[in-house]
Amino acid sequence: MLSSKEVISKMLITRKSKFTGVTHTIDIPVDISIYNKWLNNGFGNTPIQSVFPGLSANQREFLLSGCTPEEWDELFNDEKDNEED
Repeated sequence: MLSSKEVISKMLITRKSKFTGVTHTIDIPVDISIYNKWLNNGFGNTPIQSVFPGLSANQREFLLSGCTPEEWDELFNDEKDNEED
């Protein structure tokens, strides 16, 4: 696994959102060999934040679900707003 201080070049990653079915592509700073190992469950049940400690929560969510921060806000902000009423 990578330390959060290692510098990795960015990689374009394309994922289909599990929430909307929309395909998104973003640049994420990951090592391709670690990313491929993670994709193939090579880390077992290791939490994603341990595999990719240098990524933001938004970047990790994208890897897991294909959901972008904008899509997340659009989908779940209404729920948060309704809870406050």
